[in-house]
Amino acid sequence: MATLPNPLPRLAADPSGRSLGLQLPAGALVDSTDEGPWHEPLLWCADGRALPGGWAALGPARRAGLLPVVLETGDGHGGPDRWELMPGEVSYPGDHDAEEVLAEYWEEHAARGEAWPGPAEPLPEDRDQDRDPDSVAVGVVDALLDDGGPFKDPRLALVPARRSADIPTAIGWTGPAHHEDDTARLSAVLRSWEDRFGIRLLALGFDHLLLSVATPPTTPSAAQAVAAEHFAFCPDTIHQSPDPALRAYAEHQVLNQRTWHFQWD
Repeated sequence: MATLPNPLPRLAADPSGRSLGLQLPAGALVDSTDEGPWHEPLLWCADGRALPGGWAALGPARRAGLLPVVLETGDGHGGPDRWELMPGEVSYPGDHDAEEVLAEYWEEHAARGEAWPGPAEPLPEDRDQDRDPDSVAVGVVDALLDDGGPFKDPRLALVPARRSADIPTAIGWTGPAHHEDDTARLSAVLRSWEDRFGIRLLALGFDHLLLSVATPPTTPSAAQAVAAEHFAFCPDTIHQSPDPALRAYAEHQVLNQRTWHFQWD
């Protein structure tokens, strides 16, 4: 997998990140994998609970090649040092075609005889300029981290990655292990969603992930097409095969929704 130089080792001697232009809270580098310590840190994780404003404060880390993500450590599985990460077992997202990956998943999990409907059409080029994906991500994550949000014990983290979609692959995340052993194939789909819908990966748990969506589908037909991709990407999200379950999912979980959540059993 092609990677950029990893800036995380510099935090070992500079925990505040000042040499990278950062002011980090107390935290720790994580190099734990399923097969023992990795040869370099996979991520940095804060010690304390993530609060609104924390994600935006990590914005300067992008210039150093680090992307922010929220890690859910309170779902009974602990933090990333206990997640059985396997960075040596993944390929490179750019080596996979998102449409081919989704079609394979669909054929494996859809009802017999149900043909793959194909990918959802990309959004029109004249997008609303106010829907900047990174700005939307900041607003969504702050709302999710506010009191009463869905997270039990969220921690801010930094991952060396080229783009948001690559974060799961960069750390060798194994959350979808029963569905897909090579997380790079899922990252290829996330890259496609970045391009078409302005998604950003906001949060990872042991077996689930949460995305912000800058430009979600705004018509029932478009939502239905995206719902088919969701079913292929994570069949556990929709507990029965397409129609009518897929129509209901499209209406309630995709249409005009600014967050998409996936969990693998």
